[in-house]
Amino acid sequence: MSIVWYYDFVSPFAWLQWPKIKALAAEQPVTLRPILFAGILDLCGQKGPAEIPAKREFTYRYTLWRAQQAGVPLHFPPSHPFNPLAALRLCIAAGTTVAATEAIFSWIWGHGRAGDNIDALAPVAEALGIDDPAKAIADPAVKAQLRENFDAAVKEGVFGVPTLSLDGRLFWGDDAHAFAMACLRDPSLWNEPEMQRVASLPIGAARQP
Repeated sequence: MSIVWYYDFVSPFAWLQWPKIKALAAEQPVTLRPILFAGILDLCGQKGPAEIPAKREFTYRYTLWRAQQAGVPLHFPPSHPFNPLAALRLCIAAGTTVAATEAIFSWIWGHGRAGDNIDALAPVAEALGIDDPAKAIADPAVKAQLRENFDAAVKEGVFGVPTLSLDGRLFWGDDAHAFAMACLRDPSLWNEPEMQRVASLPIGAARQP
């Protein structure tokens, strides 16, 4: 089964799911695909949680509570949302490995440090063995890979991050991880009669644009 994880370092929920993804990757191959969440929002015509004031405050409080419940350290960076492009490109420049993903996530969310520019991420780059991080993230091949990751996400129908794809079946959010693992153990769960029925449920009413 093809297992792909789509994520953006701007997402605290991706940080919450990361330990579970890391554990899964230790057992079987998982393709890591960092993508620009803002691009997905634009494509879907949506606002991010942090763009709606009341939802932003609730989301931050809820994320902290979820982290406490899971025993995961979580410290918000100096500002949020922030531009994650440097972090995304650094991850790709470092090979999109488990180690690179861990280092960047830990820097931003484990320690609450800035990840919105390459100068802020310089210590992470150094730890990953990248001598000239500014040059590394400006590499056309790195930019092209990030775009390819995004195109792959769009092709699969990804609408948010984090998203775990199991042979194209999408499980959105850290809170959907248990559902994903249940379907990984028993793929027939996805196709149970009621699961099939709700997938094609008629729309009774729709808001006008």
